[in-house]
Amino acid sequence: MKIFVRALLIVLFLPLAAMAEDLPSWNDGKSKQAIIDFVTKVTDQNNPDYVKPEDRIAVFDNDGTLWTEQPYYVQLGFALDRVKTLAPAHPEWKEKEPFKSILQGDLAAVAKSGEKGLVDLVMETHAGQTTDEFAKIVQDWFATAKHPKTGKPYTDMTYLPMRELLDYLRAHGFKTYIVSGGGVEFMRPVTEALYGIPPEQVIGSTIVTKYTLSADVPVLAREAKIEFVNDGPGKPVGINKFIGRRPIFVAGNSDGDYEMMRWVTSGKQHGFAMLVHHTDADREYAYDRDSAFGKLDKALNEAERRNWLVVDMKADWKKIFAFEQ
Repeated sequence: MKIFVRALLIVLFLPLAAMAEDLPSWNDGKSKQAIIDFVTKVTDQNNPDYVKPEDRIAVFDNDGTLWTEQPYYVQLGFALDRVKTLAPAHPEWKEKEPFKSILQGDLAAVAKSGEKGLVDLVMETHAGQTTDEFAKIVQDWFATAKHPKTGKPYTDMTYLPMRELLDYLRAHGFKTYIVSGGGVEFMRPVTEALYGIPPEQVIGSTIVTKYTLSADVPVLAREAKIEFVNDGPGKPVGINKFIGRRPIFVAGNSDGDYEMMRWVTSGKQHGFAMLVHHTDADREYAYDRDSAFGKLDKALNEAERRNWLVVDMKADWKKIFAFEQ
């Protein structure tokens, strides 16, 4: 009798499993099919392009690829809030840029402060603590911070189709990494909960961190000095340094991912590259060549010639965020 029941359950539920849709938030079309075809090819042992599981490495940019980067980077939003929190202890900020503009609510002037202004901003708001203290500050901020356009928690502003893609790749033996220009210790406290990517699989920009003793307790102190910028040409360098294998799948959305995409697709496995093109002004934002955040110009120009998939957010995604009706 038990054998009969088990057999009946298999008959009843196997069709349901077989009908489970891959990448359900993606519209049927060439983008979805290109991803499925690639994964099918590299995981089929009878295919000449088969890739062993240990070499199935996939790397993803974060800002604009896994979560929103408009109207400004999430980490910049964190830095802006930190300035307001720390301002009472820094009266000199009332006359020093970019802090003066931040306190006056002039974000356009903040953007005009250039690379030096943004570096000063990060150094002042991200250093001077231990690594544990900074992680707690980041976690507390994510617990309450809201996106300025949607009013949703930043943790809700991740792209559902990309989260499905991460799950899909992992289900087929891929190991997934984040390779982002963002601060590694800003991302690590939340990436596992948001994407299923543990801290050790997050590569990002770093500031100098030193071992020291505090009341005879070992701590890692964060100093106001840049150590490594994991953007542009820094991304393939970071991959080589921290992963030690050339990925076969890469996803990005901006010219900051160009060198990473070139490097991944020039390997002997002829890796797969995709660009998320932000084309949906109604559900998210529409931007590319002229954007101050996530500029997509050179990579977009070369995508067709280099056989990189360009994912049209408006056309290819049924839903962008999980909270959409």
